[in-house]
Amino acid sequence: MTVRKRAAQFIAAMAIAVTALTSVGLTASLDSPFSLRIRPVLLRVDRTAMVESRASALGLDIDIRLGSFHFHYAWSAIPLFPVSTKGDSSAL
Repeated sequence: MTVRKRAAQFIAAMAIAVTALTSVGLTASLDSPFSLRIRPVLLRVDRTAMVESRASALGLDIDIRLGSFHFHYAWSAIPLFPVSTKGDSSAL
C-alpha cells in the first residue's frame, strides 16, 4: 500500500470521526458528558463585555464540554474595541 493511499484513508477516517463527534455533540443535551454548542452572536454590548473590552458584533460563541473539562471560545468579525498594538502611551 502506497503512502498516498494511506494518507487518503487517514484523512477520510478523520473526516468521518470529526463529523460524527460534531453531530453527536450538537444534538446532546447540556447535562450530558459530551456536548458541543455553537451560538451566533449578532451584537454583544452588555456591561461586562464593555468593561472587559469584549464588546463585539457578528461573531460566534463555541462551548465544548467533555466531562469536567469546559472549553469556551468566542470569535468576532467586528470587535467594537480594537486592541492597540502601539503600546501604552503613558509610559513615555
